Amino acid sequence: MRVVGIETEYGIVDPDEPRANPILMSSRLVTACRAWAGEATSRWDYGGEDPLQDQRGFRRSRLGASEDLLTDAAEFDAAEGRVTLRRRRGSWEDPAHLNAVLANGARFYVDHAHPEYSGPEVTNARDAVVWDRAGDAIALAAAARYAEDEGSRVELYKNNVDGKGASYGTHENLLVDRAVPFDDLARRLTPHLVTRQIFTGAGRVGLGQFGEAPGFQMSQRADYMEAEIGLETTLRRPIVNTRDEPHAARDRYRRLHVIIGDANLFDVATFLKIGTTSLVLSAIEADDERLDALELATPVEDVQAVSRDLQLRARLELASGETATALEIQRALLEICRTYATDAGDAAVVARWEGVLERLGGDLFSAAREVEWVAKLQLLGRLRARHATGTHPDGLPWDDARLAAMDLQWSRLGDGWATRLADAGQVERLATDEEVAGAATRAPQDTRARLRGGIVAARPDLVDAAGWSTVVLDRETDHGHLEVVHLDEPGAARHPLLDALIGG
Repeated sequence: MRVVGIETEYGIVDPDEPRANPILMSSRLVTACRAWAGEATSRWDYGGEDPLQDQRGFRRSRLGASEDLLTDAAEFDAAEGRVTLRRRRGSWEDPAHLNAVLANGARFYVDHAHPEYSGPEVTNARDAVVWDRAGDAIALAAAARYAEDEGSRVELYKNNVDGKGASYGTHENLLVDRAVPFDDLARRLTPHLVTRQIFTGAGRVGLGQFGEAPGFQMSQRADYMEAEIGLETTLRRPIVNTRDEPHAARDRYRRLHVIIGDANLFDVATFLKIGTTSLVLSAIEADDERLDALELATPVEDVQAVSRDLQLRARLELASGETATALEIQRALLEICRTYATDAGDAAVVARWEGVLERLGGDLFSAAREVEWVAKLQLLGRLRARHATGTHPDGLPWDDARLAAMDLQWSRLGDGWATRLADAGQVERLATDEEVAGAATRAPQDTRARLRGGIVAARPDLVDAAGWSTVVLDRETDHGHLEVVHLDEPGAARHPLLDALIGG
């Protein structure tokens, strides 16, 4: 069992006032989310967070850290329109507008200038799909409540690029055995993270961080990856992030914080993003030396090269001096990972992985129901073709504003082009709408998310705050202090005290 989770930062816009402050809108959206959740919500416990510890064995100085790294508590000053104070457990004032811990075990909060949904811990790729889509449903419900309470609208976008040079993240978190040396983990995982975008990319109009060159590419995040390894997440973004904040027993686990991935609206892309990465990690944990043959010579440059290689033919230089395409590397990883498929869930990942690679290597558009960038390219191709002229026989040029607009509208929650295609039966769904609706208010039952979500749902009157590995109770006991319940085993769904309080 590998515990995993997905975090999504949404783009946020007031369609009636494009200059509206996104931090203030995000704060009000969290307030609306809390109103939607009713009493079944709690604030966040920052007490156990440690964002400056590096997997490489050292700690970044707080004085030298950029603001994006200081995630261990924040207070938003609405008058100033910015984050001004930082707080830890036991010194609360009014952080409710920044955080909501929900009954499904997730956290909905303000992350810099974006609302973010951090999904609960799950144990397999299919559940990752279910609770990721539940986050979209929760965000839409919060937006509806926002409109009701504020008398104005917000639109949310599940993408990673605003078209003006900014990128925001969709992060994966995967629990890894602490015994694996970090250098080996990073070296052996990098080829997968660089090449998996051939089936996980969400597609993007424009090349370069500002879209300054015309064209189309697979990944929204590719042009923003600037380092091979590093601690940062909003500048000098690395392929492998080194934050050592396991939110679990430190002597047993690492939490691999993956920031290179795209936000996906296609179930299969999310399923493969989590499932294939988990299997590659199993091969790394087993010290499978076959992975060494796939080491890349120039991985940072290769991220962009793969993203712009729509024919899947570009040859990447390996550390051995040989070359391979992204498709060939993924096929090699698939063969290695067959060894580590130990249950029906893993077998489903392997089968889907193999099928998608076969379709991508044949008729590209036969993968359009599963691979998001392929579906987007197909839709944009139809728009381009409608406007073919003598001057532009191939249709609209890639720098035409209509294509950029359609790219943006693809990702709008609720009624964007990706949603319309899904509603029309043109996208393969792995989770039903009923499952997703249930997951918006119910936590996974096989991880500690059951305890976090369960106590918030059943006894919000007792919960002072909650975090990934803690629940802080205020039971007015004889000693008069807050009780911190530690949940250091992410896969443990039972706890004597919390179960007794929940009634389960």
